[in-house]
Amino acid sequence: MATPIRIHPDNPKLFEFRDKPLVLLTATEHYGAVFNRPFDFARYLADTADKKITLSRLFILFRELQSPNNPYSTCKPESPDYIAPYKRIGPQRALDGEPQYDLDQWNPEFFERLHSFVAQASDYGIIIEIVLLSNTYGEHIWALNPLNAANNINGTEHIPWYQYMSQNPARIYQRQVQLTRRIVAELNPYDNIIWEICNEPGGGVGADDAPAPERVNDWLESLNNLIRQTEAELPKQHIIAGQEAFAYKLPEESHNPLDVHQFSDRSFDSQEYEVVNMHPLSNMKHRGKQYNLGRFMQAQLNLEAYRQYCLDLYPEAKPLNLDEDNCASQYKDLHGWTIHRKRAWMALLCGAHYDVIDFSINNYLETGTPQSQRHIRNWMRHLSEYVHALDLVHSRPMPMLVRQNPKHALAVVFGVPCKDYSAYLADHREAGDPSAGERVEGELVIDLPKGDYKAACFSPQTGLYSPRTLHSGGPKTVFALPPFNHDIVLRLQRLG
Repeated sequence: MATPIRIHPDNPKLFEFRDKPLVLLTATEHYGAVFNRPFDFARYLADTADKKITLSRLFILFRELQSPNNPYSTCKPESPDYIAPYKRIGPQRALDGEPQYDLDQWNPEFFERLHSFVAQASDYGIIIEIVLLSNTYGEHIWALNPLNAANNINGTEHIPWYQYMSQNPARIYQRQVQLTRRIVAELNPYDNIIWEICNEPGGGVGADDAPAPERVNDWLESLNNLIRQTEAELPKQHIIAGQEAFAYKLPEESHNPLDVHQFSDRSFDSQEYEVVNMHPLSNMKHRGKQYNLGRFMQAQLNLEAYRQYCLDLYPEAKPLNLDEDNCASQYKDLHGWTIHRKRAWMALLCGAHYDVIDFSINNYLETGTPQSQRHIRNWMRHLSEYVHALDLVHSRPMPMLVRQNPKHALAVVFGVPCKDYSAYLADHREAGDPSAGERVEGELVIDLPKGDYKAACFSPQTGLYSPRTLHSGGPKTVFALPPFNHDIVLRLQRLG
């Protein structure tokens, strides 16, 4: 197969895949495509390709339980339908009521599905982010893990959930090493994969025997190094995405914070990751600045902070992948999907990459619902088609060009200086504002180089352009925008 997806040699914020620039964009199923037996991933991948979605995220081992604000998904299979990388042989029962695992016996069904999934994705040109391990979050979810001592016959240590993300307990760590080596070797031939060691790693939970974030980072670094050492002896080397460990609680805090503290300085500064994956939360910290990107699953748009976060991180010389934007994903309706459409457009036109879980996709609903097909899934296609038609290698965000927005609108400009500009404008009113979603009217005032431009408006909702008109550009050029609901794009292309 071809050279694996890599950072674009001419633009460190972008990817190159099969000799073309690529932006990562997805409304993905919730990561259980391989280990959830009833899930027909062939249907899912066909629809993913049809929607021009470029990324899907895949968990290898982790499974979880439904909670009040975390909907049922492919990541929460019924116990008889969960396909682990290991054989279940018993005779004793694991905590989920099924036979215990033998961690020394690999499960052929899992690896057959894994290869089939990645190979079919490759045929469509879809990138798969392979997530090897995950935070286990609590005892009730740790109870589902094959490495939990109660679930296997191999004598792994009895530990509380929060010690899983560390090098001690030693026997569990060696099983993590074993699994990493096997998956890395299995998938080495493919060109369409990105590695991630752990989903949402965190430390400092507050217990005396809990690893601090620094120890979790040591664990991540050791497994990242393991990937590089393993691939050094194999034909292909793949990029590694990830994030440093967040802090459940800072040492100076006398009580648990409302939200975890998510940092990104080390993620950008170290050599551990080629791609920085950040999950947008309400307590993001970068270079001493704090950002509130919205509470988890609370349908908070927070578009201005979201834009500023992406713009502030753009100068960092690595791609920023907003890897799981779950601010409203439990709301499988027009309101929630509209929030994510706005944040997706804002992310990409600020030079970042974007991932949201589409909880409408599930067993027997591998292409979502009729409503999600009409809305979030078609909207992703419109965004992907628009962005990938741009000169991505030479494009960059240029927010300083905007002098005046219509009332209630927030704008960002992305494009090639002196050549091609895309001004994205979105209504940033929150749901609690009685006027949120009402029509936006007014003018956009923007600084342009002098010259003639063809201008057209593009609808993120319909994917259609307005007729093109001619305009003369220069400082403080005024464009009377057509009235719009929620968002619009003004495309300006210089003539000559």
